[in-house]
Amino acid sequence: MILKVGQTLASAIDKTAVIVVRAPKDEVALTCGGVDMVAGKSGLGDGSGIDDAHRGGALLGKRYVDEGAALEVLCTKAGDGALALDGRVLEVKSAKPLPSSD
Repeated sequence: MILKVGQTLASAIDKTAVIVVRAPKDEVALTCGGVDMVAGKSGLGDGSGIDDAHRGGALLGKRYVDEGAALEVLCTKAGDGALALDGRVLEVKSAKPLPSSD
């Protein structure tokens, strides 16, 4: 799927939903719980069908990244499935340290 900035995607297997913040130029496979995500604002499943190998959960309000593919998504609804891009699990983006106020 070709991702676009601002696009809303939902899991087909649990309640996870994300907004694309930064998108790669190439076609990619963004999955949640091992199943391709679909266009939409709310997840379609209850999470009962997620394989244990694809569990990990997406946390509300966290940004998930894959620096190699230049992908960043913001989780708008939490769920049980792990977010992955082309089979690589996405990492939670760490906060930038604030400058000292000396």
